[in-house]
Amino acid sequence: MSAKTRIVVLHMKELIYTVIFAGLGILLVVLLLFMFWPKGKDGESVETMNYTAGVYSSSVMFGNHNVDVQVIVDENRINSISLVNLDDSVETMYPLMRPALEAISEQVISKQSTEGITYNADNQYTSLVLLNAVENALTKARIAESETDE
Repeated sequence: MSAKTRIVVLHMKELIYTVIFAGLGILLVVLLLFMFWPKGKDGESVETMNYTAGVYSSSVMFGNHNVDVQVIVDENRINSISLVNLDDSVETMYPLMRPALEAISEQVISKQSTEGITYNADNQYTSLVLLNAVENALTKARIAESETDE
């Protein structure tokens, strides 16, 4: 008999450490999969607000002049935001008003929401006033929850 017999000695402490680290590794992989697995289906649309289609406006007082912020909406989409009754003297006195509204309207139309709107620090107060006017006009356009349940 020429077979060489080999004897393997396992230390119990090393075996226990190996099992514990393998278990922790599996737990870590499962935790990472759970955390980063996509929550919804791909291509699933996000429900937007329900509006009564129409043209809604909100007034803003600049100096002694009223300027209307006009918002045009469909049943579930904000289409446009613009300034109405803008006098030349008001536009001259507040030159940042038109660029501020253009920046806000681009963001609101792309996001379909007034949440998370950013604005330049140079015209932050004008932007806040115009954003509040847009929110007021959209509040007028929203359908009440009891009407949508029927």
